Parts: sequence; C-alpha cells; structure tokens
Amino acid sequence: MNSEFAVRSMRPGELELVLEWARQEGWNPGLDDSLAFLEADPSGFFVGAIGEVPVGSISVVKYGDSFAFLGLYIVHPDFRGKGYGKAIWEAAIATAEGRTIGLDGVAAQQENYRRAGFEPAYTTLRYGGVPTTLPASPLVAQPVLDSRLEGLLRYDSAVFPQPREAFLAAWCTGRKGRRTAVVRKNHKIRGYGTIRRCYEGYKIGPLFANDADSAAALLAELIPEAKGAPVFIDIPAEHREAIALAEGLGLQPAFETVRMYRGPAPAIPMKHVFGVTTLELG
Repeated sequence: MNSEFAVRSMRPGELELVLEWARQEGWNPGLDDSLAFLEADPSGFFVGAIGEVPVGSISVVKYGDSFAFLGLYIVHPDFRGKGYGKAIWEAAIATAEGRTIGLDGVAAQQENYRRAGFEPAYTTLRYGGVPTTLPASPLVAQPVLDSRLEGLLRYDSAVFPQPREAFLAAWCTGRKGRRTAVVRKNHKIRGYGTIRRCYEGYKIGPLFANDADSAAALLAELIPEAKGAPVFIDIPAEHREAIALAEGLGLQPAFETVRMYRGPAPAIPMKHVFGVTTLELG
C-alpha cells in the first residue's frame, strides 16, 4: 500500500466523481443524486486517496442515533487487490459504531459481508423496462408541492427506520427530470413516491404505500415523467403485490441484491415498501 494513502471525508466535487465510478460499474445512479445524498449526512462520505488522487470510496450515512446505511463501496479498477478497499471499509465503519448498519449487496459478496458481521434480511429484485401500460386504480395521486412536505415526512418516518427530513427535502423537490407524487384518501396520506432521471432511463424510489391501489395510483402519476424511457424499481422479493404491479407494467427482473444488517434489524413495515428508495442510501 502506498505510504501516501489516507482515508478522509469527501471534498467538494468528489461525490460526483464517485457517482461516475458507480455509473461505470453499471449501478445507474441518478443524474443529480449528489445534492440529496449530501443532505442526508454531509459527514457520511469518504474516499481513500493517494496524495490528492481518490482511488476508492464508501458512504456510511447516519440516520438518527441508531441507524446507518453503507453504500458506494468502490475501489477504482486500477487500484484493486492492494488493500485499499479494506482500509476504506474499516475507517468508515468505525464512524457508525454502536448503530445498526444496513447495506444492499450483490449476492456474490454475501459471504464477505457475513464475515464482517452482516446478516441477510431479504432479497431485492430490480425490475426494469419500458412500461407497456399504466396501472388502473380507484385512487388518484397528485404531484407534491415543495412547500407541502410535512405530511410526507411523517408518512416516511413510519416506514423508514429513522427520520430523514433533510434528505427528503432535497430528494422530493421538483427539479427537472424528477417528480414526487402523493396519494390521499379521506385527507390522509396513503403513500408517496419519487421518479428521477438516471444515466439510463428513470428510477422510481421510494414507492411507499398502504396498499396496491395506492401504489398503482402513484405509478400512474409518476411513469409519464419517463416519456417512454425505461423505468426501474427495486422491489423486496417477498412483496408479491409489488411484484405483480411491476409485471403488470411489462417490467422484467434485471438483477438482485441482498439487504443485510450488522446489528438488530430495524422493524420495517415491509408491506408498505413497494419500492426501495435507493440501494446506495437505503
């Protein structure tokens, strides 16, 4: 290992570099993910660098005082097999000591994560393709106004393990290529979702809803934003209603990841998770 190697917090512009690495790895991040990612936890993003040159990355984003999520674990191909990845991992993991840590990893890495103390919780399937139809629903979803996020934040905190107000305020704002919708019944929120432009097509996430009718209404509102481009949704494999909705759109499974936790797994109402927010931040 080069004597000039050190692990440090990311500097301005380096998260964009790492997201470009993620694109090259085929992870297909959103075009403007960096803004919301940094709002989630500005101290949660790290690079391993030789002098001024980043050679690897990781994020360990802290939510509240008991939960963190690990992602963006990448070593540039030119620097693999030299111990840099292990050093980056150990330095970043230490910043979340005492918290449950989650990650979404490819199945091939599951044993490596087990050795690091992570245990599998469930499988996530990415469904993708060009939707051939819009789902029918007796409910109607509406776009979310940037100034009216209070109810959405409360709804999200009942599904996600910890509150994440700053992240959602950035994630759900109506920038170009991004739309958030909410569905209500009797003036109560029954779900919400966001679609965003990615390097390839669009991703929908989160897609949180009380039931299939609510999720269908959200999809019917969000999918037109893609304007005929491919759409991708990361769905817990055990959620049969969510899988049926994706297949009804004409989407097909593309690949899978395994959600794993080190520490007690958070109590998540999985029946409400029709689509994961993002594999990088949970």
